Amino acid sequence: MIDTVVVQPAVDTGEPSVAGVSWAAVTAGAIVSCALTLVLIAFGIGLGLSVVSPWAGSGISATTFKIGTGLYLVVIAMLSSSIGGYIAGRLRSRWIGVHTDEVYFRDTAHGFIAWAFASVLGAILLASPASSLLGGAASGATQGTASMARSGPMEGYVDTLLRSDAPAAPNADNSRDSRGEMVRLFSNSFRNGGELKPADSQYVAKVVAARTGLSQADADKRVNEVVTQIKADTDAARKATAQLAFWLTASLLIGAFCASLAATEGGGLRDGTWGNRARATPALR
Repeated sequence: MIDTVVVQPAVDTGEPSVAGVSWAAVTAGAIVSCALTLVLIAFGIGLGLSVVSPWAGSGISATTFKIGTGLYLVVIAMLSSSIGGYIAGRLRSRWIGVHTDEVYFRDTAHGFIAWAFASVLGAILLASPASSLLGGAASGATQGTASMARSGPMEGYVDTLLRSDAPAAPNADNSRDSRGEMVRLFSNSFRNGGELKPADSQYVAKVVAARTGLSQADADKRVNEVVTQIKADTDAARKATAQLAFWLTASLLIGAFCASLAATEGGGLRDGTWGNRARATPALR
């Protein structure tokens, strides 16, 4: 008996052989978007719109961050994301036999993926200079606890506390020790929105009176004034940081929208169908 082998005909699933994502086009759009972002950021720094300072302890504050800076971040996101998304859509491969709505979705996805890739790549590139700056500062720091204390952000406040109208010539070792102690005390007290405890405030006033020759009442007044200034500066920096986070979030969301929209335009021009997308008459390409 002879067995017969029945060969089933291949079933056409209707799926095109071309991949749904053109990674080369996505990568090209992301790189262009990231490069334009760096160029526009450098241009903004030249215009004085920078919110980051290379000096230790000089970061974002209420005076360095302005609404114009946030608006410029949005402009950067719109320009760079739109151009990157357009390139991603224009350079992608053409899909044969794909529904019109599916082509529109894929173009939108190409723009969104290019924006996401550019955002991650830009974050890595912008983090590298900051890491190098921190590494250089750490390697160039002098040895010793006193030297480390002098590089802290509370040094200016301690200078105000220990200022004297008729300064004597204090012992160098005692002066260094008291300054380091004050810096550590203020740093620990005001960290994470804390306050100076009453006992610490009384101790600080005694040290100020002994170092500056002020009366105890004047020393208490100076301590209260400096503490008030620290709270005001800390609150202003916290508000500026919140504003920066808000503008960054807004610029990222707007950038994602612009990239997706521009990719649909680029894809439509690639296929010669831009402006003629008829949803009521679905046609196969």
